[in-house]
Amino acid sequence: MNLLVCVINEPRKVDDILQAFLEIGVTGATVIDTYGMGATLIEDIPIFAGFRSLLAGSSKYNKTIFSVIKEPEMIEKAAAAVENVCGDLDSPSTGIIFSIPLDFVKGLQPGIGE
Repeated sequence: MNLLVCVINEPRKVDDILQAFLEIGVTGATVIDTYGMGATLIEDIPIFAGFRSLLAGSSKYNKTIFSVIKEPEMIEKAAAAVENVCGDLDSPSTGIIFSIPLDFVKGLQPGIGE
């Protein structure tokens, strides 16, 4: 079992990602509002305001999607689904996706994460 984490730089694309997840069989996810270190430094520490141009083109806010996925091949399908919606994640200001192996999960509803 794995925890899939997707940090999406364009919040408006999250609904499309969740729809794509449903289409491939990922039936459970949690979405939270997040923002990155650069945005925090620029907002909260005036000395970093000069770096504002480095964030040009990227959103101040992100959405982060968490999903527990049982089948390893679903991780690759989910990553492909995210890139189909967002574009190549190797491009700047797109997002990041990674998975973390889980050795303990409790409370997962039957059929979720399959």
